[in-house]
Amino acid sequence: MNSDRGALTGFKVVDLTRVLAGPFCTQTLADHGAEVVKIEPPTGDETRGWGPPFAEGEAAYFLGVNRNKRGIALDLSRAEGQEVLFRLLEGADCLIENFKAGTLEKWGIGYDAALKVRFPRLIHCHITGFGEDGPLGGAPGYDAVAQALSGMISINGHPQGQPVRVGMPMADLGAGLVALYAILMAALERERSGQGQPIEVTLYDSAFSLLHPYNANYLLSGKRPERTGNQHPNIAPYDVYQTKSCAVFIGIGNDRQFARFMAELGKPEIAQDSRFASNADRNLNREALTALLRARLADEDGFALSERLLALGVPCGAVQEIPEVVAHPHTAHREMVVEKDGYRGTGLPAKLKRTPGTVRARPPHFAEHSREVLTELGYSDGEVDALAQAGVVVLPKEAAK
Repeated sequence: MNSDRGALTGFKVVDLTRVLAGPFCTQTLADHGAEVVKIEPPTGDETRGWGPPFAEGEAAYFLGVNRNKRGIALDLSRAEGQEVLFRLLEGADCLIENFKAGTLEKWGIGYDAALKVRFPRLIHCHITGFGEDGPLGGAPGYDAVAQALSGMISINGHPQGQPVRVGMPMADLGAGLVALYAILMAALERERSGQGQPIEVTLYDSAFSLLHPYNANYLLSGKRPERTGNQHPNIAPYDVYQTKSCAVFIGIGNDRQFARFMAELGKPEIAQDSRFASNADRNLNREALTALLRARLADEDGFALSERLLALGVPCGAVQEIPEVVAHPHTAHREMVVEKDGYRGTGLPAKLKRTPGTVRARPPHFAEHSREVLTELGYSDGEVDALAQAGVVVLPKEAAK
């Protein structure tokens, strides 16, 4: 996998993570040139089976966050498996894992007791649900549970309805992004100090940190946040409105936009109405404003209105479903759907102009690169076969059975 052009070319990552937060982080690193070796347990990453849909026996869930990596399968509870890990870490910049708190320590390879001493420049990122200590320390990390306990679910949904889980696994994805920037910050700091360091990332902290502006509002006012549906707690109008052709989302950020919006609807006088003249006024009178807009927009062609308002600098978007977004010309223009060797996935959102990221390889089949990686580490074919026979390493032929 040639990554010569990527911003992270030469950055080597040993990835022990499974499921989502860690793999999402390491795929992003790999997309931008990092060399990532994904080590799965002999039973594999469970998301390989999280389907349908499947392609060549692999679930879309796994395929979506594991491209550009080489994959091996290794029993890290065994001393022989740990020796393979140590050989990989000799040239690695970062070890990322999401084992339950205390697992590496139980195996005798924890950061303080083993990794820090042997690999002083190593960045060790540990992702858990709630951290290693505290009232929830050591509890298993699941996205929906973290969403619930962090308050994320409580503010999602309609005012008179039940709290609703955010459809995307935001606690997991948020933790993956936090891990990503934390690793890069640690790598930058290492250029000054010459030292690696441990990083702790939790789904709980990550989810809680994303609750803006609800946290900010509560910490300032002391008023319990309420569910607002599609509306915004601080801005009006900011909601979904039904037109004759589709639903549209209108999100007015300032008074100038509101004046343009009302002029385009043929109602310029509403922007001068004392009830709606400022955002604070519109917030206080949002029920009256919502009723007025719903009545006015019901006969509009939402698709045409969205284009007209965007051209005027007024935030408005027709509510599109996933198939329409995938097929949209702008999605193609932004290269947000990529294909490689039969793999089809989401494109790279960060466009570095001089050192762009690339999709160089499809996600690895289970244990696909076990022999290749161990051979690079200096193991002979006979030694690799012996490790496989002992159940320490899984080879591709065993993986296919």
